[in-house]
Amino acid sequence: MFSAIPIFGSIIFVIVIVGFIVTIFKSIKQWNYNNAQPVLSVEAKVVGKRADVSRHHHNNDGHMHSHTSTTYYVTFEVESKDRIEFKVSSKEYGLLAENDMGKLTFQGTRYLEFERVK
Repeated sequence: MFSAIPIFGSIIFVIVIVGFIVTIFKSIKQWNYNNAQPVLSVEAKVVGKRADVSRHHHNNDGHMHSHTSTTYYVTFEVESKDRIEFKVSSKEYGLLAENDMGKLTFQGTRYLEFERVK
């Protein structure tokens, strides 16, 4: 029974390391994909906003720690009625309102800016 604990711990360690490596490769692949895409500017309308709140709880030597992070998303509708959702900064999220009209600039899945029509 006790001889299996080091093996189990090693397996968990390897799984965590492989998870990190896979995440890094996916991020690099997405970055390369976006860089290969043209920068597009299209007329668009803000049709939705959402915030994804993640809560993380950690117990470290009997001390409970919690951390909250928020990821912001905005959905745009372009002239063809297609909808595109982008992850945006908290500042951009706060500046945009539903039904805003303007020029959306993006590259692949990367949001660049939205210029509101006055």
